[in-house]
Amino acid sequence: MKLWEKGVNPEPAIIEFTAGTDRQTDLVFAKWDIIGSMAHVIMLQSVGLISEDEKVKMLQALHSLFELEEKGNLIIEDNVEDIHSQVEKEISAELGDIGKKIHTGRSRNDQVLVDIRLYTREQIDKLSMQIKELFTKLQELSERHKEDLLPGYTHMQPAMVSSFGLWFGSWAECLADDIVMLAGARTINNQNPLGTAAGYGTTLPIDRKLTSELLGFDNILYNSAYVGISRGKIEMAVASALASVAQTLSRFSMDICIYMSSEYKFVHFPDELVTGSSIMPQKKNPDVFELIRAKCNLIQTLPNQISMLASNLQSGYNRDFQLLKKLIFDAFGEIKECINVMLLMIENIKIQKNITEVDMYNSIFSTEEANKLVKQGIPFRDAYKIVGEKVKNSSFSKTTVTDYVHAGSIGNLCNKEIAELFETRMKPFKNTPALEFVEKLMKHAVVDL
Repeated sequence: MKLWEKGVNPEPAIIEFTAGTDRQTDLVFAKWDIIGSMAHVIMLQSVGLISEDEKVKMLQALHSLFELEEKGNLIIEDNVEDIHSQVEKEISAELGDIGKKIHTGRSRNDQVLVDIRLYTREQIDKLSMQIKELFTKLQELSERHKEDLLPGYTHMQPAMVSSFGLWFGSWAECLADDIVMLAGARTINNQNPLGTAAGYGTTLPIDRKLTSELLGFDNILYNSAYVGISRGKIEMAVASALASVAQTLSRFSMDICIYMSSEYKFVHFPDELVTGSSIMPQKKNPDVFELIRAKCNLIQTLPNQISMLASNLQSGYNRDFQLLKKLIFDAFGEIKECINVMLLMIENIKIQKNITEVDMYNSIFSTEEANKLVKQGIPFRDAYKIVGEKVKNSSFSKTTVTDYVHAGSIGNLCNKEIAELFETRMKPFKNTPALEFVEKLMKHAVVDL
C-alpha cells in the first residue's frame, strides 16, 4: 500500500530503496503515530470535518491498534511503506470509507514530524531520569569518600591535593550542566507541527491549538514553511544534548581506565565485573569503560553527521531527512545502555585508601606549603620560589591539608547546593507515559446517552 499511488505500478527496486529501513524504524514510534492520529481525529470532529459517530469509531479502532502495538504484535507489512500507511490501511480495512478520512488535512510530512517529536520527548524525559539516578549515585560517592585524598593531575603530572569526594562530585556537577542542554533540546522539540501538511498549510478549517493541547505540546510551530526547515534543526539540538552527556561519560570512563591501571591502582572492581585475557593470567581489563568510551565518542560525532546531512538542503521537504530517524533512535539506545552499565559499575567501585601517603606524591602538597608562608606575610611569588627550591633539592617535607574551606574545595564540596541546582534544572521534564495520553484521548470516544 502506497498513500501516493496513482494507478501506476511502481518499480519494486525503487520502492525498496526509498523505503529503506522505515518498516523497522517506524515501529519504534508506532504508538506515537497512533496517538497523534487519535488527537487528529478528535480535532477533525471538533471542526465539523467528520461526524461524532465517525470520531468514536475511529478512536475505538485506533485504540485497538494501540493495544496491538503494546503487545508487540503490530507489524508493517512487506507491501506497506511506513507506519502511517499501515495505520491507515488497518483503519480503512475495519471501517471502510470512514477509515479513509483519517488522513484529512495532514501529510506524511507533518505526521512523521509529530511522531518523531512525541517519541523524542518521551526519550528525553526517560533519559533525564537515568541521568538523575547517575547524578544521585555520584553525589553519594562524593559524600562517602570526601575524606579520602587523591592526587590531582594537570598535564598528566601529579599537581595538587584532591579527593575522591571532589572527583566524584565533579562528574555529578558535569551532569547538572548536561541536563540544561537536554532541557533546551526538549523545549525546542516540544512544539506541534501537526496541521502544516506538506509545509504550506491547508485550506481545511483545522484547529492546530487543539491538537497541541491534546498531545501535551507547549505550543504550535507557527510558520508552516518553518516546520519543514525544522527537520535537521531539532535533530541537531537533540544530538548536541546527547553528545554533551556522552562526553561526560566518555571522559569519566577514561579516568577510570587510568585509575584501574597497575601504575595507579586508585580504584578496582570485583572480579565478576571485569574481563581477562586468553593468554595473560594476571589481566583484569576495564572493558566496560573502554566500550562506554568508544560508544560515547561515536555519539559525539552525531551532530556533525546531522550537519552534513541537512546543511545544504533547500527549504521544504527532502527525502534526505528520512535518514535522520535511525541516527537519533540509535543514539538514545546507546546512551541509555551506557548509563545503565555505568550505574552497575560505580555501584560496586572500590577505592584505594591512603594513596597520598606514598612518597612519590609528597610534592603535591607544595602549593599548600607556599600558601602557609603567604599567611605569614611572605609575598606569594617569594613563597613559590622558597618552596620550589626545597622541592628541587629534595628537602621538601609533606605538610598537612586543613585549610580548604572555600566553596568547591575538598573541604567544602557544595554537594547540597549542586543537588538543589540539579533539581531546579529537572523541572522541564514530565515523563508522561503514552498510555496516559491514550486514556485522556479515549474519553472523547464516550458516547453520551
